[in-house]
Amino acid sequence: MDWNYLLLSPQGRIGRQSFWIGFAVVMGLSILCNLVPIVGQIAGLLLFWPQACIHSKRLHDMGHSAWLMLVPFGVALAIGAIAAVTGSISILGAMTGHVGTAAAGGAMTILAMGCAFLVGLAFLLWVGLTPGQPGPNRFGEDRLSPA
Repeated sequence: MDWNYLLLSPQGRIGRQSFWIGFAVVMGLSILCNLVPIVGQIAGLLLFWPQACIHSKRLHDMGHSAWLMLVPFGVALAIGAIAAVTGSISILGAMTGHVGTAAAGGAMTILAMGCAFLVGLAFLLWVGLTPGQPGPNRFGEDRLSPA
């Protein structure tokens, strides 16, 4: 396996097996980085690039543009904004003694974050489980085709 190509190049195509191997490597590195306070978390930000590379090549294999990766990020950003507003409502409700408002705001925040998680999970499963296009496409040759 060409690790440099898999983790650092957004060009070309990869199959489902390579995607899941790359995803597992990046996820494992991310977990290790999160075990080290501050420095590890900053280093973990560097893992965004390999994750974007494996997702883009997988989307290319399916015949889609890598720009589709922005869809779950956009949804998460919108839901994050909703969670921030509902979280503020919850805090204001708690500060002013409105227990019902505080509880409703907290429940909405949890619901919003759960929705963001489900959208991300659905995207991951779609990218990781959908078969690629057989034969060449506009992103390159099929890596599974006989040469």
